[in-house]
Amino acid sequence: MGIFDLNIVQNTEREDNKFRAFALSRRCPRPLQDAFARCNGASSIRGVHPRVQSSAKHAGNPSMMDKQSRLFAPVEIRGVRIRNRIVVSPMAQYSAVDGFATDWHFAHFAKFAMGGAGIVFTEATKVERRGLGTVGDMGIWKDEHIEPLRRISRFVREQGAVPAMQLNHAGRKAGTYKPWDGFGPLDRSVPVEGEEHWPVIGPSAVQYLEGWPLPREMTRADIEEVKANWVKAAERALKAGFDILEVHGAHGYLIHEFLSPASNKRTDEYGGSLANRMRFPLEITEAVRRVWPDDKPLFFRVSAVDEGGWTLDDTVVLSRELKALGVDVIDCSASGISIRSPTASRVAPKLGFQVPYAERVRKDAGIMTMAVGLIVHPRQAQEILEKGQADLIAVGREILYDPFWPAHAARALGEDADFRTLPVQYGWWLDRRRKTGYVEE
Repeated sequence: MGIFDLNIVQNTEREDNKFRAFALSRRCPRPLQDAFARCNGASSIRGVHPRVQSSAKHAGNPSMMDKQSRLFAPVEIRGVRIRNRIVVSPMAQYSAVDGFATDWHFAHFAKFAMGGAGIVFTEATKVERRGLGTVGDMGIWKDEHIEPLRRISRFVREQGAVPAMQLNHAGRKAGTYKPWDGFGPLDRSVPVEGEEHWPVIGPSAVQYLEGWPLPREMTRADIEEVKANWVKAAERALKAGFDILEVHGAHGYLIHEFLSPASNKRTDEYGGSLANRMRFPLEITEAVRRVWPDDKPLFFRVSAVDEGGWTLDDTVVLSRELKALGVDVIDCSASGISIRSPTASRVAPKLGFQVPYAERVRKDAGIMTMAVGLIVHPRQAQEILEKGQADLIAVGREILYDPFWPAHAARALGEDADFRTLPVQYGWWLDRRRKTGYVEE
């Protein structure tokens, strides 16, 4: 055996020992831990080691091997440490029964945590029954909803990700068909899950679209009741084990309806001026922050611009006010007040089309932001962070297509030569294959 071959074997032995220690440090079943602890000996690999092949471009600059990409740099917000900057964006599944999370939801969220994401958000979870967008929305308006959600949050955390919940109320967009069933207002003469249809409320009696239900303008009593239900939902989310909470103030739902002049025609202290239109969202946020622990982050999703008169300048003003109330991150999306979301339209937007919103809010409001909207490539995500355009990267449809997007991104960025982004039950086997000399194409 030559000196070079001997070095390869010695390197492999060291890597085996490192991976074994890594496996023991991860949460995995005791039999697996025992198996790793008993494992000894090294692979007798001859030839060029895959690590050498994959890092040839860094030859002569060993420090490059240890340089961590911005996308995979951990970040701590309040008392919550997040392993990387990748966030699974809230995405509706329409698979709940009377608001209860099902086995579908468990499998849905579990695979994202296993795939290496830093934060895994639930879909928009409704704070009261009349806030349902459609049949199948997840809910947290009663205590019985807590236990199935706790099972999800526990598993997500065990995989090293941070479990997060987005809270929402559909407002005037309540009572729609599932998108794959046609999208549009439900036939309100037919019972839903054995119950009567929920009433449709909003800031003003203004329809979402032609043919949709005319919402009843909310009274002061309605406003106080809805605020109280947001608080109760936040308290339940805490009991269900979630570490991050997001207030959904975008996409034409209730909070956005108060913000936008297209849907808010009120003449009292909740309508008219920008300050008045912000009042309800700020009161909701303040009430939620009051019961959400100081060591846990609070996010706010906003439509940074909409087609009804809400502007990016308005969003900056709102973001400053939200920051003062204890919001930590502004999740910058767009539109939805009188159209469907841009990514649901038939006109293809550009990659990262909403990133400039996150950049502007971050700069002018002095608050952390999350970029979202057709962020599909690892290097694209990395560049957004390196340019200082956002602090977190939310991935939606692309992670539906590839639940292991974070792990694949780590490989693409040279961040994970030995598959440590994956659970040890997967990573160990893939690393063993790597050590045989297998080269990924």
